[in-house]
Amino acid sequence: MIFEFYQLAATIYLAAAVAAALGFTLPSVRLSRAGVVGLVLGVVVHAIAFWKLHEGESTPPLTDLAYVVPFVVWMLTLFYLLLLIRVRLIGLAVVVAPLAFVGTFVEFLGAPAPQSGVQPASPIWSHIHVLLASAGLALLAVAGAAGALYVTRHRTIKSKRPSSIRLPLPSLEALDRVNALSLVVGFLLLSLGVVTGVLWTHAVDGRLWPATLHANATLAAWLVLAVLVAARFGAGQGARQSALSSLAGFALMLLAVVGVGMLA
Repeated sequence: MIFEFYQLAATIYLAAAVAAALGFTLPSVRLSRAGVVGLVLGVVVHAIAFWKLHEGESTPPLTDLAYVVPFVVWMLTLFYLLLLIRVRLIGLAVVVAPLAFVGTFVEFLGAPAPQSGVQPASPIWSHIHVLLASAGLALLAVAGAAGALYVTRHRTIKSKRPSSIRLPLPSLEALDRVNALSLVVGFLLLSLGVVTGVLWTHAVDGRLWPATLHANATLAAWLVLAVLVAARFGAGQGARQSALSSLAGFALMLLAVVGVGMLA
């Protein structure tokens, strides 16, 4: 029953991705809006799947990447939909919808089934750590997407050539605000994720740091991200440079959390 919801969510996300892609290439605002509606339905069904997953007697292994990746893309989609209330980001659905589909498909294929009667060590800290880190990574993805769209819009305006995209796009100022807000909140949540990860490790075996490849890579990426955030808000970095920095910061953190995590 659980995976039926995952299948349904993946199907809806795929339909949303197709509609968003057609809306972007034709271009058609109506199709792009249909893609957004599909994302709304997909988020709801995906949330039900998460709820059903936690109705069992045992706690699912949320630390497994097959659970972390879908949760990150679910939160990314949710944050994107919330931003749509204030900022015109309909065209960004062409990026968000495929990510939502791939993330849900990963969970459908690779998620291990919860084992009855088996509970992970310190489940409270592990859950808090995963939730905070996932939310932070999702917001960094929003910041990176806003940064990429900012650079594209900035280049189009500077070239003084009319854009072929007829979709309602946000202004450079709006994109910069989205980038700044997502970056600072995402960095804060990631920092709390690092702290709760330390508390989780200490609760399990008494150490303050696991010293694994995954943990060390994540810490290194967090330190680089801290420098980028300091440059964004403390060194008077320009909006275009901040957009590029946020995109690079998300790519680095994604590589550390997901890429190295797959090798560890």
